[in-house]
Amino acid sequence: MSNLNPKIKLNKKRLPQIEELYKQILEGDRFALGKAITLIESNNPQHRKESKELISMCLKNKRNTLRIGITGSPGVGKSTLLENLGLYIIEKGYKPAILAIDPSSKISGGSILGDKTRMNKLSKSENAFIRPSPAGKSLGGVANKTKESVILVETAGYNPVFIETVGVGQSETAVHSMTDLFILLLQPGAGDEIQGIKRGIMEMADIIVVNKADGENIHNAEKTFAQYSNALGLLAKKESGWSTKIMMISAMENKGIDKLWDLILEFEKTVRSSGYFDTNRKKQNQEWFHDYLFNNLLEIFTNNPELKKIYKEVLEKVENGNMSLYEAGDYLIDILVK
Repeated sequence: MSNLNPKIKLNKKRLPQIEELYKQILEGDRFALGKAITLIESNNPQHRKESKELISMCLKNKRNTLRIGITGSPGVGKSTLLENLGLYIIEKGYKPAILAIDPSSKISGGSILGDKTRMNKLSKSENAFIRPSPAGKSLGGVANKTKESVILVETAGYNPVFIETVGVGQSETAVHSMTDLFILLLQPGAGDEIQGIKRGIMEMADIIVVNKADGENIHNAEKTFAQYSNALGLLAKKESGWSTKIMMISAMENKGIDKLWDLILEFEKTVRSSGYFDTNRKKQNQEWFHDYLFNNLLEIFTNNPELKKIYKEVLEKVENGNMSLYEAGDYLIDILVK
């Protein structure tokens, strides 16, 4: 604190209702946790102020949790896998949280699918927390709020934290940037077309799971397994030192769930012992800070009437090619500095 400009006064006044909410979350109150996530997802100015205060308090209460991202095409069985995996690890003494990003209604902006209805057994467990959130109008919208949601559920004592994405697409990059482990779920028989999955998503995956390896799908599952196993040899070595693993399971028949969990624990042990786990977390915190800083600088120009007018004029010049993005950026920054 001694290096900060003494003229800058930080507001340390606590909001009583937020302090109470924080205490309830610490005690593992699921109702309070749900209320807190609703608060951080709100765009109301007062709610945003309160949510910042709450997250700041939660960040001081560090938890040694594992954050797991899971993706795959719609219908591949993500929810079935998460339910059975969640029930399995609860028996092992864990308290899993699942933050599921659902497709959004373009009319209401609300979540369409609702994972609590798809994970009926798990949602009834007192040792699990499931929260479906709408994907919103933009890919990055909920991803920004998901980071805060992760902090909240960790503060409430949940571990591990799963983030289930809408499906294979650009949003996976955002989820990958806030998790420790990334799982890619595949359909049997998808190998011939590589399921439209881009190389970049395969490179992000730490574990590739071929699901629905049961009944008449066995042959297709084995074929997909073989094709993706060969494809892994073409990928560059990961910075973490971990080599991407691939396996077959049947989430519906609850086969292979135990082996998947063992593989997850093996990954965690490997990256924690190598020091990559902590290094990656620091990198993610840095990216989060940069995103927050950028978004707030942009808000300064879009919320202030006078600056908004200048911003629109400059933006129009950039769009029409009458001003380079560098000139425009430097011009706006100079205005803020002065």
